[in-house]
Amino acid sequence: MKNVQANGPTMGVTFASFQSLGIRYGIDIARSAESLGFDSFWTAETIGQEAFATLAAVGASTDSLDLGTGVLALQLRTPMLAAMGAATLSDLRPDSDVFLGVGISSPVVVGRWHGSDYGDRQLGRTREYVELLRACLSGETVNHDGDHYRAKGFRLGVRLGERRPRIVLGALNEKMLHLAGEVADGVLLNYLPANAVPWCIDMVRSGEKAAGRESGSCRIHAYVHVGVCDTDAARSAARKDLFSYAVVPAYGNAFSRAGFADEVEKIQQAHAERDRDAALAAVSDAMINAIDICGTPDVVRDATKAYMDAGVEDIVIMPLPWGEDRHQTIEATLGAIAPLAQEPH
Repeated sequence: MKNVQANGPTMGVTFASFQSLGIRYGIDIARSAESLGFDSFWTAETIGQEAFATLAAVGASTDSLDLGTGVLALQLRTPMLAAMGAATLSDLRPDSDVFLGVGISSPVVVGRWHGSDYGDRQLGRTREYVELLRACLSGETVNHDGDHYRAKGFRLGVRLGERRPRIVLGALNEKMLHLAGEVADGVLLNYLPANAVPWCIDMVRSGEKAAGRESGSCRIHAYVHVGVCDTDAARSAARKDLFSYAVVPAYGNAFSRAGFADEVEKIQQAHAERDRDAALAAVSDAMINAIDICGTPDVVRDATKAYMDAGVEDIVIMPLPWGEDRHQTIEATLGAIAPLAQEPH
């Protein structure tokens, strides 16, 4: 990585929270972030802009930003195709890092929206996916006949230099965090309060140890949800956001472990009873203030510092576009974080 920290984490921004504002605005924000001292630009992929096309456009429009997916649903691309996409970005930007973030996503994204098989045995599937992905990125001929994937005679037709795409695993709970430590170059944390980070890091490091890897082999990335806007005005959007994730079992488990078990139980019960109003009401102010953090520039900076202090090595800001003027909120959020991005690292 060109920005491995000496005194603090690197700093990125993700398009995930404002893709609805369009790719041209995403590129504008990428350029602005670069000028403010940010190091990377990430994007998610669900039903909006396709990830590799988005990052290629950003790569062609900026000078030095690293590029990351956070995350691609691994059921929707074979490891071979994902390797080709990441290699294309590396070919475009040979002096930047490409973070190929993958994860198991959710049955809604994979099954309901995309009509694909979400599958079972997700831990084994993910391990095999990452191992096959790494083999494909090696540039060597790959023959593989596994439980979930097959390849015969595949050889990546893109010449990569020493800086190859780095495999990042999206993980929330113990087994997937442990697996990230075993097999991935990085882990991407999301939707968790800063005080939950140390436990996650412990799980990753235990995975490294079990695999005989050096401690720190798996880099700690995290999406940090912050917005410079009126706190009270943002609460309605925050409740809807956290509700939509709390009903997903993996996220619900993570929220519960982070100290919000009562909220999750009430949300899930109300959701099961199809009482949306009760489910939204069950999202407490404390939960909002810990995960979707809105307020003044000082509040946003202090929240970001808390994740840094908790051990996150690559902060990726997810600007919450919930102000009266969404563009202004996003830009004010990046402006508030800029002093941290400009610190030596």
